[in-house]
Amino acid sequence: MAKRIQFRAHGGPEVLEYVDYQPAEPGPKEVRVTNKAIGLNFIDTYYRSGLYPPPSLPSGVGSEGAGVVEAVGSDVTRFKIGDRVAYGSGPLGAYSDVHVLPEANLVKLPDAISFEQAAGVMLKGLTVQYLLRQTYELKGGETILFHAAAGGVGSLACQWARALGVKLIGTVSSAEKAALAKANGAWATIDYSHENVAQRVLELTDGKKVPVVYDGVGKDTWLTSLDSVAPRGLVVSFGNASGAVDGVNLGILAGKGSLYVTRPTLGTYANNAENLQRMADELFEMIISGKLTVDISQRYPLADAAKAQTELSARRTTGSVVLLP
Repeated sequence: MAKRIQFRAHGGPEVLEYVDYQPAEPGPKEVRVTNKAIGLNFIDTYYRSGLYPPPSLPSGVGSEGAGVVEAVGSDVTRFKIGDRVAYGSGPLGAYSDVHVLPEANLVKLPDAISFEQAAGVMLKGLTVQYLLRQTYELKGGETILFHAAAGGVGSLACQWARALGVKLIGTVSSAEKAALAKANGAWATIDYSHENVAQRVLELTDGKKVPVVYDGVGKDTWLTSLDSVAPRGLVVSFGNASGAVDGVNLGILAGKGSLYVTRPTLGTYANNAENLQRMADELFEMIISGKLTVDISQRYPLADAAKAQTELSARRTTGSVVLLP
């Protein structure tokens, strides 16, 4: 019998339960993985709260982890028992000792990358890969705005932008987080607790604003993002840390300069095994080369997942947080 975290009803961290469960046998194209480390992400709280309804209740939690293959389905060709693997997308249930998922959702994990590094970087790192390399392909020399620059995704974005020769302006909530973003490679920071973000962007860019804004915060920063992007620029709204953006008036895009907006997801970019492995290989190479450092700032036992989510939601974490079975 294995252990997992689940919830029977939507709500706060208190609905999370640590229970016994029987892992399923893998289907023909599925792989069963013994988790060595599990990633903690904001999207996990969206499913728990009901913002993103899970397929059914009770539901498992989490979509990111790394471990060792312990069983494979009859039609699996890319993996064998004993392989080191990592994953950054569903199905839900990564908060567990053992997880069964489709072969297409797994990537091969190089020996040079630890299980904790992989669990702490897959979802966030693949997100930064598609944001900076695909949604708006940065060439170097651009000045961009990235919200929540000291968070898990933001910390990686600062490093990756620096490696590309991009000037990243990062928004933060404190002097400590500003220092962290700067240490990770941010060109400049704006403390939104007492600075006007759009006004500071205008000053930092000599009145030009930025060609692209990356916004994983959502509701609280939506208008700020629109006010910070240059005419015909792009707002990339990729997360809802403060709540979902709703009631969008397309006329605002016209009034603020024929703006573009996109709401991308990792699943649309890593939409098959080949694309997923290619994106992961680029991410792993950035880590192996030393251009990207995975900061595992906190580790919690799997049983303490509710406490870990509470800290994450209160923005008392930086970098990556992992759960250990």
